[in-house]
Amino acid sequence: MPAAFPWPIHQETLGNGLRVVVSPDPSVPLAAVNLWYDVGARHEPRGKHGFAHLFEHLMFEGSAHVAKSEHFALIQACGGDAINASTSPDRTNYYQTVPSGSLELALWLEADRMGSLALTQETLDNQREVVKNERRQRYDNVPYGRWAEVMVGLAYPEGHPYAHATIGSMAELDSASLADFTEFHATYYAPDNAVLTVVGDVAPDQVFALAERYFGRLRARGSFPVPQPAPLARQFGADRAVAVTLAEQVPLPRAFLCHRGPAWGSADSAATEILTTALGRGRGSRLYRALVTERRIAQAESGFMAAWSLMYDASMVMGACTPRDGVAPDDVVAAYTEECDKAARDGITSDELDRARAVLTADWLRELASVNGRADAIGQYTTRFGDAEAIRTRVALLDAVTGDDVRRVAADTFRPDNRIVLTYLPEDTAGTEATEQTAATDEEDAA
Repeated sequence: MPAAFPWPIHQETLGNGLRVVVSPDPSVPLAAVNLWYDVGARHEPRGKHGFAHLFEHLMFEGSAHVAKSEHFALIQACGGDAINASTSPDRTNYYQTVPSGSLELALWLEADRMGSLALTQETLDNQREVVKNERRQRYDNVPYGRWAEVMVGLAYPEGHPYAHATIGSMAELDSASLADFTEFHATYYAPDNAVLTVVGDVAPDQVFALAERYFGRLRARGSFPVPQPAPLARQFGADRAVAVTLAEQVPLPRAFLCHRGPAWGSADSAATEILTTALGRGRGSRLYRALVTERRIAQAESGFMAAWSLMYDASMVMGACTPRDGVAPDDVVAAYTEECDKAARDGITSDELDRARAVLTADWLRELASVNGRADAIGQYTTRFGDAEAIRTRVALLDAVTGDDVRRVAADTFRPDNRIVLTYLPEDTAGTEATEQTAATDEEDAA
């Protein structure tokens, strides 16, 4: 379906294994440079959680020919913007958008820090403190801030690559030495573990020549440690169907719900996105209508549901609901799961299917509207599937999802033995101890 991604794609692999993807677009005088490294929190060995995320910061601390923070200054001086990086369980990416005439500068900067990161004790100590502050701001000092961290610890067995949050452990970061971080960089930050994508007003031959000039002299690593967890069952199983209560400084009770789902990019991934969008995305979704508009038992921001995009093992279907004043959290959770059970039994309507498809297609087109978004999406598809052309299948896969597909995925997902409920209660209305128990309902016993 070319209309879903009408731009040309050119691919080459350098002798050292760096995959280079170019998608020309002469309509804007810009070049988006995006570098995906196939290293994320799932690659971190036991006792070193947080390394991948910390490197997202350390890579801006200078290299052999670039002083600390000079990367930002050089890109901004040429009129560039969108300079940043991000880390997930599956990857770390670095990106910037520059005037197309400054493409060579951006490629040189990325190659210099790939091959000669200036990792010192001073920069390590400095960025460790930055990450600690980030954790305080995003996790520890905000209401419900740790919900995702708690949930992944419940949803995956101890030691699984997805069983810890990307932010990592501050204690483990503190105890790690400079040599530990140097080894991590030497292990994963190599040309044959990366995808370089350039999108914009560029000529493919020029990009390939510049990539060869600046990256081609870097040595390939040859092999990389790949996490090999034990295969996960499609559902948690009765011993993982748990209810957990946390009493913390939160303004209102709130429940977070998790079900195990398929990995992003797997056969059932598109159907799961359709399902979660129909049930929990926006005011037109089934959960919003049932919990907020019709029964008026949940707060207006409640009834959300989304499919997480973990790529290399079973992912998660996550949701949340906040009861209105005077409504017990358990009653809202019961109403939420009732809607899930209806979807598992009866599926969704054709109107819900069409709405979900339209919402997801619009999301996709908005992502592709900018050269930076397009470059990032190409990096994702190339890393996951080994071929940038796979990006052209996105809309076709959504269009191919049927109502029967959605009902089948819902039945596989919304089972009582595949459910975790994490409930936050204000400290002044509950005890201060967290509780955990295996859910034991008649329905589960039958399952």
